[in-house]
Amino acid sequence: MSNSHIIICVGRQLGSGGHDIARMLAMDFGATYYDRELLNLAAKESGFSERFFEQNDERKGFLKSLFNLQSPHAGGSGNIYHSKFSPEGLFQFQSDAIRKAAQQGSCVFVGRCADYVLRDMDNVVNIFITASMEFRISQVSARQHIERTAARKLIEQGEAKRASYYNYYTGKRWGHSESYDLCIDSSILGLQPTEQFIADFIRRRFNIKS
Repeated sequence: MSNSHIIICVGRQLGSGGHDIARMLAMDFGATYYDRELLNLAAKESGFSERFFEQNDERKGFLKSLFNLQSPHAGGSGNIYHSKFSPEGLFQFQSDAIRKAAQQGSCVFVGRCADYVLRDMDNVVNIFITASMEFRISQVSARQHIERTAARKLIEQGEAKRASYYNYYTGKRWGHSESYDLCIDSSILGLQPTEQFIADFIRRRFNIKS
């Protein structure tokens, strides 16, 4: 490995425990964890407020909110008329923030097409975490305190948006194995053993001594 640090990009099905596993990986490898933290970085890069990025997080239809945007939401004067105020422009701001963070040290990125954004770096490993629908419904139902039917609907709607976003900006297919180095079902082993399995894979991948 040519660089002294590693970058772990985690894609995840909703309810698979991907966020928890990513946090454990960050602790395991002494890496900085980025999920919603990326929105703050992107806001700083662009001059827009973090709230605006939150409203459009992992959504393809950025411009749908343009007409509802009030001037107090913008982070600086004139930014609302900036030429990069477009779906691709906002994606570029976030991509720049991802690249900048990746250059500074070991990172774990959750979602937001980080695997695609960092595709030219040789110290990157791409993981996709899936789980059975039964497991995911149970997870979402417990965390959101909602009925199982509502949990299933939330999963289906959330994943449709997530896939649309990923497919649109990468030209690839979200969740398909060819986009990742390792795909794993967290409902088979459980979250912590799954993280340990992934961590061992990463150590072997980069020849890191335990």
